[in-house]
Amino acid sequence: MEGDADGATDGGLPLPDTQRRVRRSPLLFTAPLVLLAALVLILLWEAVRANVSPGARDDWPWRLQLLDMEALGSLLAVAAGAVLARAQYARTVRPYLGYRGSWRRGLLTEGEPAWRVGILNCGQHIAVVESWECHVVLRGGPEEAAQPWVAVPDVVATLTAGGLTVGQDYQLIAFGTGFPLVGTGNYDTVPVGIFSQRCVEKVESLHIRVRVTDVVGDGYERVLDCMRGARAAYNVPGAEPVNE
Repeated sequence: MEGDADGATDGGLPLPDTQRRVRRSPLLFTAPLVLLAALVLILLWEAVRANVSPGARDDWPWRLQLLDMEALGSLLAVAAGAVLARAQYARTVRPYLGYRGSWRRGLLTEGEPAWRVGILNCGQHIAVVESWECHVVLRGGPEEAAQPWVAVPDVVATLTAGGLTVGQDYQLIAFGTGFPLVGTGNYDTVPVGIFSQRCVEKVESLHIRVRVTDVVGDGYERVLDCMRGARAAYNVPGAEPVNE
């Protein structure tokens, strides 16, 4: 199971299930656009000034010449080329975050099935983790909309209060700021959580929100629905959890 659906909903709270860009690099994106806009304004000024009668050009403000038209044309070509090249390069190096879950035996208890969820970056370049937050709701607990995004230790405290034991019922892996998600170009996943059948039955939903920064400074976000498909995959009549 791979999380690619859009607009997943849990407990009445819509959570985006597709990768989205949340920030542009101020230096590498905004600055070239500002420069290009400034040059376009100068071009407009010079175009208007060129159509003013020669006698009026001696008066203020028409006598103000900002740039020679030849130099202005060269600068405009360079700035437009830089903006287009940056946009193309940003598409080339952006990460492609995905996740996958499957039942496997022996991950928590020998011979017992457990639901393993892993994250992957299918892009060709590295992405660095900026933040890693979780959102958990136990069955019979408060409404999901009332639950904030919290750190992994807070989720562990919630699960412990719900009667679940670390290492026996689940394992959650926290990725700190600066952790590199290497672009592999394949479907090898890095584990983010392992959950026993008992944990899957007691947890209504568990989401992980990961934000990363790519090599050009743009920020991306993906929400991982760790319980998506877990109950359906396990409860299919005649199906057996398998090793991968």
